[in-house]
Amino acid sequence: MSQLLIRYSRILEIVGDIVKVHVPSAEAGASQISFGDLALIESKDELQDVLPRLAQIILLDGEEVSLQVFSGTKGLSTHSVVRFLGRPMEVTFSPNILGRAFSGTGHPIDGGPALTEEPKIEIDGPTVNPSRRILASRMIRTDVPMIDVFNCLVESQKIPIFSVAGEPYNQLLARIGAQADADIVVFGGIGLIFDDYHFFRRTFEEAGVAARTVMFVHQGSDPTVEALLVPDMALAVAERYAVSEGKRVLVLLTDMTAYADALKEVGISMEHVPSNRGYIGDLYSQLARRYEKACDYKGAGSVTILSVTTMPGDDVTHPVPDNTGYITEGQFYLHNGVIDPFGSLSRLKQHVIGKVTREDHSQIMNTLIRFYAASQDAEQKQAMSFELSEYDERVLKFGRLFHQRFMDIHVSLPLEAALDLGWQTLAECFREEELLMKQSLIDKYFPRQTATENA
Repeated sequence: MSQLLIRYSRILEIVGDIVKVHVPSAEAGASQISFGDLALIESKDELQDVLPRLAQIILLDGEEVSLQVFSGTKGLSTHSVVRFLGRPMEVTFSPNILGRAFSGTGHPIDGGPALTEEPKIEIDGPTVNPSRRILASRMIRTDVPMIDVFNCLVESQKIPIFSVAGEPYNQLLARIGAQADADIVVFGGIGLIFDDYHFFRRTFEEAGVAARTVMFVHQGSDPTVEALLVPDMALAVAERYAVSEGKRVLVLLTDMTAYADALKEVGISMEHVPSNRGYIGDLYSQLARRYEKACDYKGAGSVTILSVTTMPGDDVTHPVPDNTGYITEGQFYLHNGVIDPFGSLSRLKQHVIGKVTREDHSQIMNTLIRFYAASQDAEQKQAMSFELSEYDERVLKFGRLFHQRFMDIHVSLPLEAALDLGWQTLAECFREEELLMKQSLIDKYFPRQTATENA
């Protein structure tokens, strides 16, 4: 840690969680103050406020410096003293952070020992040089059929789960974290209630993956500004694991809409001119700076980002999902408790389907979706009391089986087992000639005994 710089006691105003302090440019040490550096705010009266408050420089305007106080400004007065630390925000990085849970300021919240003597790394650094990136070509298996079969998660991909409040997106995210074949899972929770935080911890522990998991959690009762640090801490740790130790790292973030709301709140305190629906004008850039940390490093590991983005009012044109869609490579659309096959898309799946997966993957994926779409049309005919043909009845049967065997987010199947189940489901409802698939694949994978029994 660098030496503390000179003390400044002329605080101009306190607005929300923002403290503005006057720093005369002629004073010694003023030239060492930089954007993003940390500061400590202490009370002159030690009996009134013993513990210093950690803050970060978020604006330099001539001789006026704006500080964002992470633990809130409650109890602070304009008679407080500011000490600039001359270093940016850091997060602990060592083998001892695995299996641990930290707050939005990096302090342990799991009851374990403090890691004050462990080495630290800076957060919110630049994204990786494009020349060090390699083309995504490896799959991260999740054992969730609607992902592995229909929209593969690919290493170095950045992809959100679009959903609405009340949907089981946290349950889905926890299952993916527990089942994914990543070396390290880094979890970042933003605005979580305690029950959600405890649910993630319990899920990771019960699945036996807690020892390779690191958690950074901002709870709803914590100061809002601490939410802004969680993605940066999670991604800094993930990047170091990937670059220094060659690990395949999966970063789970929930909820990025809460992150954007925290940005908006700080922007209002700073009197920034609001943009669409009151959000900050550089919302796209702020989100992109985080999502672009996803990378498959040449000669090292990879960072893959799977996040949750809730859509207020189920409105995909809301600024947060709208901007996210331009940055990320597809989305998983969680609707009515299932991953919607028509609203979901992985733009990188073509890099792995049929290349690192089984030869029939592409054909079975397309055929299952084609018949499920036909089952939706048949359901409409049934709802409107039209007469159903024998083929319509079989299509409806397929739709029920597909929903039960694949779309339920609680279903857990390895990819190969899911592909075999796809062939089994087709054989229970259709004849070979109705599949419109390559005959070589039908000859190899179609379960003829099941087809004979259902003929």
